[in-house]
Amino acid sequence: MTMSKIIYDANSMKIMSSFEMITRSRLKDLVVNDDLLLFIVNPGEIGRAVGPKGANVRKLERIFKKKIKIVEFASEPVTFIKNLVYPLKVKEVVEDEGIYTITPVDSKTRSILIGKNAVNLRFSESVIKRYFPIKELKVGKYNG
Repeated sequence: MTMSKIIYDANSMKIMSSFEMITRSRLKDLVVNDDLLLFIVNPGEIGRAVGPKGANVRKLERIFKKKIKIVEFASEPVTFIKNLVYPLKVKEVVEDEGIYTITPVDSKTRSILIGKNAVNLRFSESVIKRYFPIKELKVGKYNG
């Protein structure tokens, strides 16, 4: 399984440049979804990127008129998955033969992780596949 090279269009380059100027943090990647801009920053940059009390996030949302999510990259898939789903709380993320399973802390978290028609889950999976050769991302059962 090869990881595809990430190619940005001119608009994405402009967004990335604005992000770095506003937040003064180093950006690793940008993922554009319908109503969301997902910024992935280098390890250690999350605090600076988000800004005091989330000031940069609000500023970016005003500028781009989209929901903004900032995630800290991690070179280890389990940590990155936890960073990606934050602020949702998960019990654990377990890997078995390339399939990563997220165990939610409650049923509400489980439904948010999956999303309508599994749209949230597939989006998270596509983001993770940009960096790690995973087969699939799953959400386990909540065992109250």
